[in-house]
Amino acid sequence: MPERSVDPHTPRAPYMRVLDALAAEIRAGQYAPGERIPSEADLCERHGVARETARRAVRVLRERGLVVTEWGKGTFVAAADDRDDPERRDG
Repeated sequence: MPERSVDPHTPRAPYMRVLDALAAEIRAGQYAPGERIPSEADLCERHGVARETARRAVRVLRERGLVVTEWGKGTFVAAADDRDDPERRDG
């Protein structure tokens, strides 16, 4: 994987900013396993992005196994077991 540039002027996709922020909050324990993460609307407001941008960030988190989405209920932080076992990932 290529190294990330540390230059703050390097262009970065908006969804990556949302993705990085959410991943950092999950890893820091701000959201515990099983706890719901902010809704798309909340993410849009918080980060000043479009709904599809927030949706894409959450989709990547889901693909990485950090969160699971339950239709009609929301998106929740995956249990530590689910994060360690790629066979158990929702997505």
